[in-house]
Amino acid sequence: MPLLTPEKILKALPSLFEINITEAQTGVNLFRKLEKFLIFDEGFIYFVNPDSLQLKYTYKKNRIKDDTIYPVNERLKNFIFSKEGSILNPSDMLIKTLGLKDSGSFLVSKIAIKSTVFGIIVLAKKEINFYKQEDLEALEAASAILSYVLKDSELSNVFKLQLKALKDGIIEKNKAYKTIKEQNEKILEADKVKNEFLANVSHELRTPLNSILGFSDILSTRLYGNLNQKQEEYINDIKVSATHLLGMINEILDMSKIEANAMKIVKSTFWISRAVDEACNILMPLAQKKNIILNKDMPVDFEVFADYQKIQQILYNLISNAVKYSPENDTVDITVTANDEAFKISVHDNGIGIDKKYHGKIFAKFVQLDSAYTKKESSTGLGLTITKELVELHEGKISLMSEVNNGSTFIVEIPF
Repeated sequence: MPLLTPEKILKALPSLFEINITEAQTGVNLFRKLEKFLIFDEGFIYFVNPDSLQLKYTYKKNRIKDDTIYPVNERLKNFIFSKEGSILNPSDMLIKTLGLKDSGSFLVSKIAIKSTVFGIIVLAKKEINFYKQEDLEALEAASAILSYVLKDSELSNVFKLQLKALKDGIIEKNKAYKTIKEQNEKILEADKVKNEFLANVSHELRTPLNSILGFSDILSTRLYGNLNQKQEEYINDIKVSATHLLGMINEILDMSKIEANAMKIVKSTFWISRAVDEACNILMPLAQKKNIILNKDMPVDFEVFADYQKIQQILYNLISNAVKYSPENDTVDITVTANDEAFKISVHDNGIGIDKKYHGKIFAKFVQLDSAYTKKESSTGLGLTITKELVELHEGKISLMSEVNNGSTFIVEIPF
């Protein structure tokens, strides 16, 4: 059995967020993503009904049709709702009930959002005693993400049923209005659960990523021995990838807080150079990979009264965008000035630039420019939206000066 490494799991897990609703409704793509870091011959996803399990998706199994229903007793229901996850064999009660007698080893994990269980995922391998505890832990992490994907897929089915009912005239107008109103209330509640779930998952993913960054920094200092050229290259790649992934996770977490009106600012007094230096230090591996110089222009250092973490994040978002869309062997200029009323942060790059027709849309949620260059760069499309929100929380404003192929300059002004 190939070694299941944390690096392999960490690399594959974010791809589960990329599954769209259409792909989720076929089920095949869900299992193909899982195959990147788990080994199995067959896969099954069942939805929990009050007294039964309904087969929803299958993989590499043609003799069982979708929507097959399996009755469950009280003992089996207690097992499904109480167990976090299990490694089972053919003699276990759940496997016997589902009729999966052709395999010798099974992984079972709940599909749930918070404490609400709405299904289980089962992976099967022909060999006996094939799975280990690390396989179960990997599936548990994946099922936490797939729970959100499958929930959205089911909501999409609700929309389709509503539209069909209206189109075919199956239900009367008043009844249709009442049904849609009830479903919309459920969707709003589900959206709230989704935001809370994203916040929880993002928080849990940040902890190991911070450890990866911390340990890679320690290795870079050669505190525990010298490194050869290849080892230095690999460590730098780890830092670049982890920094990029951490940025994306932070954006998801912050966006869920903003949508829930839970984003607050905690002001303190600090020197502006500290925030600029720290943001540049975090992004240095990304800049070095493209041989980009971060040029800091700060005629005078000064103290500000603001939220340190959010000012640092504003700088991080703007500088990382500038690095991302700059050509190699170039320079990103960070200029910080102040007058009696406000301080100004300017970040300039010589990259692809932004057409003027997009200047009014660039700060909207999920907006990404459509060009051959930007398609090479992975992004959530939330960075500038979050930056604008953070600036406005400080009663400031953000503006843009840019033309296609002539670079971009983002300017943030925050009152003292």
